[in-house]
Amino acid sequence: MRYLVLIIAVLLVIPTFGQRKKRDDDEVIPAYVEGIAYALPRTGIKVHVEAIREKFEPGPYAAYAEQLLGIKDARTGASVKWSVSAVSIETFSEPDPQQVYKAMGGVAATISLAPNGCLAGINTAVATTLPLQVQSNKTFQQPDIDDGFSFDYFSDTPFVIAGDSSNNFRPTKVSVEQKAAEAAQRVLDCRMNQYDLAALRIDGEYPDGKAYEVSLEELKRTEQNYIKLFVGRTTYKTERYSFDYVPAANEKNAVIFRISDANGIVPASDLSGKPVMAEFEQVAGLLAKFDAEAVSDNPNAGYDGVYYRMPGVANIKIIYELNSLASARATIAQFGKVAPVPEELLGGDYSIEFHPQTGAIKSVQMK
Repeated sequence: MRYLVLIIAVLLVIPTFGQRKKRDDDEVIPAYVEGIAYALPRTGIKVHVEAIREKFEPGPYAAYAEQLLGIKDARTGASVKWSVSAVSIETFSEPDPQQVYKAMGGVAATISLAPNGCLAGINTAVATTLPLQVQSNKTFQQPDIDDGFSFDYFSDTPFVIAGDSSNNFRPTKVSVEQKAAEAAQRVLDCRMNQYDLAALRIDGEYPDGKAYEVSLEELKRTEQNYIKLFVGRTTYKTERYSFDYVPAANEKNAVIFRISDANGIVPASDLSGKPVMAEFEQVAGLLAKFDAEAVSDNPNAGYDGVYYRMPGVANIKIIYELNSLASARATIAQFGKVAPVPEELLGGDYSIEFHPQTGAIKSVQMK
């Protein structure tokens, strides 16, 4: 009885070997061999966007622009407007969490993986690799530039004048109408001085050509500064951002980011802005063809757990308020079809390389 118990214990300790699949007459794979996990890649898009902020400040004398200078429809309200000036599209690759597999049996000892865990090769001496790269998204916010101009301080006439005997010499505040009239007179004076300067130049009485140019430029600059008191001023600021997005297998469109009049470029989650959409139009018929050709009559298809991807192709458009800002045609891995590598190619007689960016087969060579 004691011998019988001992024999049973030994049988429990000894590993059980079986034939999971027989490759040839000499190779038998033990059933307890573990597999190697790997992923197929998916494709994401990186959208680079440049936006310009246009900020308008009304002039303090806008109400008198037509009366004093004949300028009609001078704006009286402040405003901020953002507009997209440039958009570009790039693609990137990463492991697809929906397409993770395990290579089983003897083939598990022959696979090569890229640094990101995607399948790169089978039975290859030098596997195709995809270096790990970190690319920071562009986030550039240009600070407001102080050009030294301010409506609050741009004045060469006093705000208060001394009184006289008629008001017991009490200081008197200068009215807005008076200051507007004085500013308009400065504009007219600058224009007349430019005329006089040009007249002297024509008559040959101006001694120095360089001095003439400097004087004329200064008169023009002064005129424009005074005109701003009536028509207002516009300043510009540029900002640049990048956004990543990974479309789902059958996705048609998605919000990539938004544009807010108050805050400019904001994330897609910020509902204060208007949406900027990405539209994906898959190439018609390509997926159907892949589906038809990927069907295998082999009952052992996928037995070893090795799969590849036949990537799809799509037209990508970035759209804002029904206007196309950018477009591109790109290979999108997840828009394609996943299929098992034929078992006949996994017996060790063939070397297979894959594109780690898309999961597609790069080459099959007989050893």
